[in-house]
Amino acid sequence: PEIRPSSGAFGSVDSTCGLKSNDELFRDVPLSGVLGDQQAALFGQTAFHPGEAKNTYGTGLFLMMNTGTQPVPSAHGLLTTVAYRLGRDGDVVYALEGSVSHSGSTLRWLRDQLGLISSAADSETYASETSHNQGLYLVPAFSGLLSPHWNDRARACIVGMTAGHHRGHICRAALEAACYQTREIFDAISMDSGVELRALNVDGGGTVNRFMMQFQADMLGVEVVRPVVMETTALGAAFVAGVGGG
Repeated sequence: PEIRPSSGAFGSVDSTCGLKSNDELFRDVPLSGVLGDQQAALFGQTAFHPGEAKNTYGTGLFLMMNTGTQPVPSAHGLLTTVAYRLGRDGDVVYALEGSVSHSGSTLRWLRDQLGLISSAADSETYASETSHNQGLYLVPAFSGLLSPHWNDRARACIVGMTAGHHRGHICRAALEAACYQTREIFDAISMDSGVELRALNVDGGGTVNRFMMQFQADMLGVEVVRPVVMETTALGAAFVAGVGGG
């Protein structure tokens, strides 16, 4: 297939798109934008300048930072990708991307397998009861480690546990783990690109956890920005389609 920009005139909706005979509302609607999932979230977060980034806190973590108009090959276990290109005359904007397999799913493990919490929200409540992790750390490598290690033989562990630790410390360690892994990926992005993280735009279900968002800001040393519209992937797709439609 022909490589096309992210925005432009791709065609219009018709029966080949799965329209039924009574779907007149959408018939002949122009198709004017195309973006991948994470690229759409980056665009929806308006990360248009080098150093602007987003992280989606869902079952896993999905991180991407705008690195500008030159591709940056990674020497630190990341993926170099096209972020977007607006129109045929626009510059190609590139990004570095990293992903983590377990974040929200770690909380599900605490709930379903260990019975330590009744809901994901409980993790914030119990973690907030502690003032420190008291040396307890959780590595959620339940199915190996993705960026930047790419080690499918790694396995999860809890280290530093003593008889003085309780449910709150384990919940805290689970939340902190996501933030540590995010920091590790952004450190790798910075080493690859020479571009410092300016701010972190966040989305996904995990962003309702205030404890985790504050700890993430502390770990990165930058502002963590939670959007008003949380469905940033859909928003980014709508933005780029609007650009393509004129």
